[in-house]
Amino acid sequence: MNSKSLAAHLRVDQYGDFRLTEAVRPAPGVPIVPRQGYRRDMYRDAEAELRVPVLACSVSRERLFDLFLSLLEPLGPVVDVVLETSHESDNGSHDDLYRERIDLPVLISHLYDFEDLLLNDGCSGVAVVGINGPMEVQFDEHKLLIVYARDLRPFEAILKEAGLARDDSMKLITEGEHLHTTEPHYAADFEQLCYRLSVGEPAEHANW
Repeated sequence: MNSKSLAAHLRVDQYGDFRLTEAVRPAPGVPIVPRQGYRRDMYRDAEAELRVPVLACSVSRERLFDLFLSLLEPLGPVVDVVLETSHESDNGSHDDLYRERIDLPVLISHLYDFEDLLLNDGCSGVAVVGINGPMEVQFDEHKLLIVYARDLRPFEAILKEAGLARDDSMKLITEGEHLHTTEPHYAADFEQLCYRLSVGEPAEHANW
């Protein structure tokens, strides 16, 4: 594929009624066609002998940010937050920056101010972690919503109320070749979000 064809491919942001953000595109040839829905899965860590239920959600752009915020409500009034960045990565890895104990309404207010960054930067993500039990909601660099919780029922109720259909055979954009995109100003925006949230130094972060 030449540069002209690639540029044309990157401009395609809609497949059927599913609209992508600017952050990610399927690779040329579209190995997995993006579509809206969610599936149940299981996170397994054999070394730690952990099994945690997961919801993996693919949501069209016009509904994505609001649904992410709605999924935070079951986490409780005070949460921890992890900002994820791959802006300075050359190998596809990302750094996690951690902030403990922030009031959820305060966090949501800051996230609203950086909606464009979180939706459209393919090198930024955020995870919000409950402090009263093993629960986490990720809005990752692929703009998927991933929920980890022992009890998924309150989160699944939110998805159903929003009209998302469950399909455990659904493939996600991450399961095929795909491309991340970013803009130079997003790195500075991410730094500003870090400042707003007073995140700590990069640290290891695992879901559980």
